[in-house]
Amino acid sequence: MVDGVRASAARALAKATGQALGPYQSAVVRIGFAGTWLFFLLREFPHRAELYGPDGPWSWALAERLLASNGAFSVLMWSDSALWFEIVYGVCVLASAGLLLGWRTRATSVVFMIGVLALQNRSVFMGDGGDNVVHLMAIYLVLTRCAQVWSLDARRARLRGSASAGAAGPVLWAVLGAVFAYGAATGRFGAGWLAAFAGLWVVCGLWWLVDRYEAEGEGRAVLDVLANLLHNAGMLVITAEVCLIYATAGWYKIQGSRWQDGTALYYPLGLDYFTPWPGLSGLVASSGTVVMLLSYGTVAVQVAFPFTLFNRRIKNVLLALMMLEHAGIAVLLGLPFFSLAMIAADAVFLPTGFLVWLGVRVAVLRPGWGAAAGSRAAAAAAAAAAAEPSPVPR
Repeated sequence: MVDGVRASAARALAKATGQALGPYQSAVVRIGFAGTWLFFLLREFPHRAELYGPDGPWSWALAERLLASNGAFSVLMWSDSALWFEIVYGVCVLASAGLLLGWRTRATSVVFMIGVLALQNRSVFMGDGGDNVVHLMAIYLVLTRCAQVWSLDARRARLRGSASAGAAGPVLWAVLGAVFAYGAATGRFGAGWLAAFAGLWVVCGLWWLVDRYEAEGEGRAVLDVLANLLHNAGMLVITAEVCLIYATAGWYKIQGSRWQDGTALYYPLGLDYFTPWPGLSGLVASSGTVVMLLSYGTVAVQVAFPFTLFNRRIKNVLLALMMLEHAGIAVLLGLPFFSLAMIAADAVFLPTGFLVWLGVRVAVLRPGWGAAAGSRAAAAAAAAAAAEPSPVPR
């Protein structure tokens, strides 16, 4: 029995260190959250100064006092000038687009995280539950190798032999290093953030050097093992976070009297803020049966989902229901960015076979690229079909 446990542990360790699990899931999470944040920034571009800038009700001085007390980080607090705000907002847009496309992902994921933290920590009362999810996932994505597929980095690696090929990587690394050096020299970072950013910057530089000059050596093998461990830990944290979100949401709902009597959905449908389509909201609210079924169904799905991860078929059914629920929230209650964030988080549980199939369908729409991508995806689909199902998505 002891030998069996040791053998199982050895196999698990070999798998965790030998490959970055869930390449398609991490890619779709990357695309989902980068796209959600990018669309939000573009949608609110005319109102950016009121939300996060000098024209907002939450002044720069109030934000400075709050961040001094809670130790949060925001590069917007480096200066109260309007020009600095515009620069940071513009960089946030560019970083979101870069992460969405998977361009120089090791760097853009860090800049994306800094941008999310900068805006959200600057105006803490402007967000909702979806913003909290984006906040957390922006940090977790830094830990993952989320550009193995469906990215410009993967395309560069395929065409030029290395994802770090080209001069853009070193230039970007040097620019970010200069910004980091300025922040460190002027005391803009707390001790924890200083250590974190210094570590990230050094590791990115080391990775480039090893990838360029010792691509087949032991140094690269060691870095791959460490990167795989970090990636798999990050994916595990993401899956646990999503389960925690649904479990806490469901169990808190159970304690509410309006959820217990099945009328909880009726009340927001009567508020102007949550009725972008008054006629549709009125139609749903007019049926007590529909309101009761939606209210009870929401609680049942949220409470049950974490317990279904070990049964692939039931998990996939509830996953589809939750995604449909969030799509309904986007339309019915007028919360599109919250819904997009939750759907992106849910995507970590999508089956590999479905994602590969989806990639093939998208690939065939692009002339000249569909055949090559289709053959690669077909091979991946065959490998995915042969794999044993696992609670942690591949």
